Amino acid sequence: MTDLKLFRLDADGRDVELHGSTVALEVELQRRVEAGMEAMLGIRFLASEYPTGRWHRGRIDSLGLGENNTPVVIEYKKGADSGVLSQAVSYLSWLDSARHEFEALVKEKLGSEVAEAIDWQNPRMVCIAAGFSHHDRVAVHRLSERIDLVRYRVFDDGLLGLLLIESAPGSTSPTLARRQSREREVTAGAGSEDGRPSVRATVGLAPDCLRDLYGEVDKALTAWGEVEVAQLRHYITYRRMVNLASVVFRPKHEAILVYLKVDPDTVELEEGFSRDMRGIGHLGTGDLEVRIASAADLERAGPLIRRGFEAA
Repeated sequence: MTDLKLFRLDADGRDVELHGSTVALEVELQRRVEAGMEAMLGIRFLASEYPTGRWHRGRIDSLGLGENNTPVVIEYKKGADSGVLSQAVSYLSWLDSARHEFEALVKEKLGSEVAEAIDWQNPRMVCIAAGFSHHDRVAVHRLSERIDLVRYRVFDDGLLGLLLIESAPGSTSPTLARRQSREREVTAGAGSEDGRPSVRATVGLAPDCLRDLYGEVDKALTAWGEVEVAQLRHYITYRRMVNLASVVFRPKHEAILVYLKVDPDTVELEEGFSRDMRGIGHLGTGDLEVRIASAADLERAGPLIRRGFEAA
């Protein structure tokens, strides 16, 4: 389903559909998303209407930094615009040529430590519009860039709906997209074109006990719907609109650590199994750490994994 439908209970307890519409002015959508960008998209806001100079001749609607420290360009369209993909590629081209400029902006807004941790392997473009053509949705998978197509609708009472329509990982990325109906091999594999290991290669280096266990963890993390999976520098990330989980191997302890997008205050923490990671540095994203060393641990983690999926 690519059409977002919302329903409200009326006074008689019946479901009444709320009919969505588009914004009157594009800037209305832009300002609203910028104000809540981290909660909506998992992106830290950096700048608005950022000029790209004489060659690229444009202004990027929004610049941000993703959860995994990847640069992000966001463009908004009030309606449906067939030129959105060419604009996206142009701005990602600017980003590649303006690394020092972008790093200086991140340093100014978020600090030196964050600027030094920027991951330039796979910058991301997010296009938010009222709709996308079938050709747009097909074309993103033929491009070498990482692009998300997000459809929006506004409803009464200030409601804003965002729906991820299509997500292309980019050919230079080691990302392996997985849809609900697919199965992924978890055996050893070759590295990616950018020199980083693929998910399969990383899993292949793990002990047999963890490799088999990861296969089950992977199924649990992708069982509830479409999820994008990517090998980053030090962890494997699972993402919908935002990250739902990060996976880290701990061979010495014969365990897999899963960091979930779940509020630790809503969980009864268990020593040796779950831990509040707020304020504690760790690889990946997510405030709740779950330690999985057996099938029994994974079964206990099932409800938490589903909550992480729903939160993303």
